[in-house]
Amino acid sequence: MAEKTQAIVEAGQIERLIEVLHSRGYEVVGPTVRDKAIVYDRLERLADLPVGWTDEQEAGSYRLKRREDGALFCYVVGPQSWKKYLHPADVRLFSAQRQGETFRILSNPDPPPPGRHAFLGVRACELAAIAVQDRVLLHDRYRDPIYQGRREGIFIVAVNCTQSAATCFCTSMGTGPQAHAGFDLALTELLGPDHHRILIEVGSEVGAEVLAELEHFQASDDVEREAETAVGRARSQIQRRMDTTGIRDLLYSNVDHPRWDDVAQRCLTCANCTMVCPTCFCTTVEDVSDVTGDHAERWRRWDSCFTQSFSYIHGGSVRSSAKSRYRQWMTHKLASWIDQFGSSGCVGCGRCITWCPVGIDITAEVGAIRGATASAGENDHGNT
Repeated sequence: MAEKTQAIVEAGQIERLIEVLHSRGYEVVGPTVRDKAIVYDRLERLADLPVGWTDEQEAGSYRLKRREDGALFCYVVGPQSWKKYLHPADVRLFSAQRQGETFRILSNPDPPPPGRHAFLGVRACELAAIAVQDRVLLHDRYRDPIYQGRREGIFIVAVNCTQSAATCFCTSMGTGPQAHAGFDLALTELLGPDHHRILIEVGSEVGAEVLAELEHFQASDDVEREAETAVGRARSQIQRRMDTTGIRDLLYSNVDHPRWDDVAQRCLTCANCTMVCPTCFCTTVEDVSDVTGDHAERWRRWDSCFTQSFSYIHGGSVRSSAKSRYRQWMTHKLASWIDQFGSSGCVGCGRCITWCPVGIDITAEVGAIRGATASAGENDHGNT
């Protein structure tokens, strides 16, 4: 859309937004509280949102905390990403049944769920992650038909961040905290002593049609400034940084850096970082059969470069140590991803830091390699 359209609604209109999306045939999924975390699941009404909840995050630490108000979106990101719906963890590729001396293929890959999804509550870093997966799974030489079938027709309601977590570093990656593209509607929650409103920016023609069904008013300059201040507050709260200058060459030239040994002593190779990452896309294929041997299925499942079997070839794994597997993950995410797909594979959401059981911090690891390399360079210069 050529012209930026913004409107203001009362917070209660989010209930109406959910109703409108349902009436248009969308299954609405978004943030809700379950198992002491904010996760993504089906939404039926406004009360399903994490009303009055926030999260506190640090390296290896996540906890929910009650707020003193009825905020709808004053949290950051939880352990799940939208990859759960677009690139699901388990997909049946086909099933087969024995018929005499042969097997007959019974089905094609599991189809997308009936209806279309509307994602409510997509953060700017998550929009960037979806764009990364689009590049990998849709716009590369080969397309993933499973991803394509789930991606088509998605309605995206973004939410601009008005607070940040201690593990966020989206500003370093240029992905947040404000959404600029890739959405149908973008919300900014405004909380004041006498108001609870939502500023809505329209990002598509379909978004404009949905907004027309809500009770809304034209946003004033004061409201737009209030929204800019709220997003600016989130930006100012971000403390973690990753210097991405020349990061590809930095990592390529430090494959034998002693820092890899240090991180290997702490890494459990549990694969948490890859499971919560919104851009990791690696999978494996498993064949299973029933006890009679008459029925068989082939499944595609998420896999991780942290598992020893992931790099198995005839004769054994080529990455048998924790050091080699962590180095593979970080170097691919921040360096060779650029060679493959033209951008970094990291969006600065901080999930890998929060959900690492031992609190390994990817920004600290990059900083340690860069700092040690810079110091060595200074010393070499001083000796010449």
